[in-house]
Amino acid sequence: MGPAPAPSPMNAPDPALARALRKDPPRSGPHRLWKRLSRAIGDVLPKGLYARSLIIIIAPVVLLQSVIAYTFMERHWQLVTKRLSAAVTADVAALIDIYESYPQDKDADTLSRIAGERLNLDLDILKGAKLPPPGPRPFFSILDEALSDEIKRQIRRPFWIDTVGRSNLIEIRVAIPDGVMRITARRSQAYASNSHIFLVWMIGSSLVLLGVAILFLRNQIKPILRLAAVAEGFGKGREIEFRPRGAREVRQAGHAFIEMKRRIERAMEQRTTMLNGVSHDLRTILTRFRLSLALVEQTSEIEDLSRDVDEMSRMLEGYLAFARGDSAEPATPTDMRALLEDLRSDVERLGAHVSAVDLVGAPEITVRPGAFRRCLFNLAANAARYAETVAISGRLEARAFFVSIDDDGPGIPPESREAVFKPFVRLDDARQDAGGSGLGLAIARDIARAHGGDITLQDSPLGGLRATVRVPA
Repeated sequence: MGPAPAPSPMNAPDPALARALRKDPPRSGPHRLWKRLSRAIGDVLPKGLYARSLIIIIAPVVLLQSVIAYTFMERHWQLVTKRLSAAVTADVAALIDIYESYPQDKDADTLSRIAGERLNLDLDILKGAKLPPPGPRPFFSILDEALSDEIKRQIRRPFWIDTVGRSNLIEIRVAIPDGVMRITARRSQAYASNSHIFLVWMIGSSLVLLGVAILFLRNQIKPILRLAAVAEGFGKGREIEFRPRGAREVRQAGHAFIEMKRRIERAMEQRTTMLNGVSHDLRTILTRFRLSLALVEQTSEIEDLSRDVDEMSRMLEGYLAFARGDSAEPATPTDMRALLEDLRSDVERLGAHVSAVDLVGAPEITVRPGAFRRCLFNLAANAARYAETVAISGRLEARAFFVSIDDDGPGIPPESREAVFKPFVRLDDARQDAGGSGLGLAIARDIARAHGGDITLQDSPLGGLRATVRVPA
């Protein structure tokens, strides 16, 4: 068999299309619509657990109350109003029949008395009068519609009604052969006026339920917020007293956090003990080397060996410092102005000129002072090694404190600024511990991140590099 024919350009699959199909297969229209709708709802809903829990509790209650209210309004309220309107209309029809059947009482005095005493209606005969023009229909027209339908069905004569003129009365005018019969009745006779009691009860019960839900949810959310604050403080090296409280699941999460914290502290303690032992043993050997070299005749070879021993000692201290991370030091409120002034003196002793130390205000920031000082010194020493002028500034913004160290040195290319923070990475043009262990910037970023902050590099107004340290205030 011969080799398989190569696919023609017309039949060759598009590599980009093939990768897209493998990564995200096509979805159906309803699935995409549901996903888009879910994303829109998620953007509108609050992000906090407290608010979302309230919505979970309140939304079903409001929905249920709305359904009940609609059922009551549409069924019960409208049905009762219709029956009451039918009864009033029947009374009016009876009065018209009596008036027309017994015309001897032309002034209708007897009929008016019977209407007032027996039917609670005020009746007047307006001889020669005509019906007023129709008025505007009311916005809330359950009574107006029900009463109009019943008059049309039972009386079948031209009529005019006013259900909004006087709040507690309704007026009905019906055309009769010699004029207009005017009947005035109380609104409660034709309208279910006590229905608002149900609505008030419904709204009141909803408010009580909402108040109880807010009270209980607030007490349930507090332990979660406390646990989050303790976890954040532990990540920043701050010791915060914590005792699990709240629901069983929250207490379980709190105990799990405490156990995890103990294991981390135990592992860090074991690592520190091991590093101290290794440090002691290696320092002892290096001290023996120094003593042995000091006792022999000083030649050029012996001087080279002494420099190598010193270099080994510096590298050992750098490795141990990077491995320890200064995690055992407690965090305390530290005067940033005094710390930056000490940093200025240290940089000037390295031979660089510090043009300014600018600090907006005099804040006290909770940090591990020794570790934070070392972080800033590593950055400042790196700047002093490659520049003639260094500027140090600090500022407090919102909930973070920033320290910027500027220099007029050659800088670092933007594409290499993240790489210089990696341990033992030494770039050709990077300014990273020339002659050192290659750990200065790595140690500085490790300390900043242990405080819950970070270090960024960017171009400096002085023409070189700006290193900015951010820590939570």
